[in-house]
Amino acid sequence: MTASRPPTTAEELRGAGLRATAARVALLDTVREGGHLGVEALASEVRRRTGQVSLQAVYEALNALTGAGLVRRIEPAGSPARYEGRVGDNHHHAVCRSCGVVADVDCATGDAPCLTPPDGHGFAIDEAEVIFWGLCPGCSTSRSS
Repeated sequence: MTASRPPTTAEELRGAGLRATAARVALLDTVREGGHLGVEALASEVRRRTGQVSLQAVYEALNALTGAGLVRRIEPAGSPARYEGRVGDNHHHAVCRSCGVVADVDCATGDAPCLTPPDGHGFAIDEAEVIFWGLCPGCSTSRSS
């Protein structure tokens, strides 16, 4: 019996109906390896891996990847958009008020969304987004010393 291998990034892109360019492969890999990175940081890493790529091309690719469900865009208040590769599980985030670091927070177990409003106003709700704000361990320690 042969074990099936996971699809490559290029195969995932093609499976989502997207062209598998070197920049898109590098971008998707970077999003999945990085921790809630912004567009500038993603563009910088894609350039490091592939050479020249415009910021506009990165924005367009992120839009395509988000639309295809391969990447998730989060927008903590007062912060530029960030992107992550953890998709499809309705998790939430904790954001440090001091340094801006973002960490994943698992959702309560059960059906998504884990938060069900008492009145959905007729919406067919399929996701809940919660952001927890506070101080990360590093900032909390530095403030108390």
